[in-house]
Amino acid sequence: MKKIFACLAMGLAALLISFSAQAQAAAPDELVQQLSDEVLDIIRTDPKLRGGDPQSVVTRVEAVVKPHFNFRRMTSLAVGRESWRSATPDQQQRLVDGFYGLLVRIYSNALTQYKDQTVHFKPFRMSSGDTTVRVQSEIRQSGAQPIAVDYVLERSGDGWKIFDIFVAGVSLVTNYRGDFAEQIRTGGIEGLIRSLEAGTVVTGEADGRS
Repeated sequence: MKKIFACLAMGLAALLISFSAQAQAAAPDELVQQLSDEVLDIIRTDPKLRGGDPQSVVTRVEAVVKPHFNFRRMTSLAVGRESWRSATPDQQQRLVDGFYGLLVRIYSNALTQYKDQTVHFKPFRMSSGDTTVRVQSEIRQSGAQPIAVDYVLERSGDGWKIFDIFVAGVSLVTNYRGDFAEQIRTGGIEGLIRSLEAGTVVTGEADGRS
């Protein structure tokens, strides 16, 4: 399952935040569709990416990703409520920074595997008072079964923010919770932080699990 995340989801999802200021006021489904179109256009046209160098795109995206993903909530969900609450404020920030770095690494690897996929969005419904919504989509590729990729967003003071992604029905943050829990069991919060900072946390593409 983690290979699916690494190869198909994060390559699109981590870049889903490169959009104009006007997009912040858009409805969540319109926002994600707009971002998806922009992401696919960048991936298809970036000459360095075509040449096998994803870092050029990562550099363009990294500066605009953090303001529009709720990485703090994503990290707290991945770490688990009790472990997150037991961490000091400094440790929490280092966890957020480390998890962000992990996702950037996955994104970089996934970009090199882009094979002209397309994204199809399903009908979206929400009520005026909803503060958390789910935008459903499929990644389609010729000769392969579509893969469901859903984005969970929350309403904030400065627009909708993504805080979880489901690939084939599996939550991104839940998918990493087991790895993080194991790191905490063996080395405590500091052990997990050191692993994230060193880039040694298992990310799926390296461990052979699915």
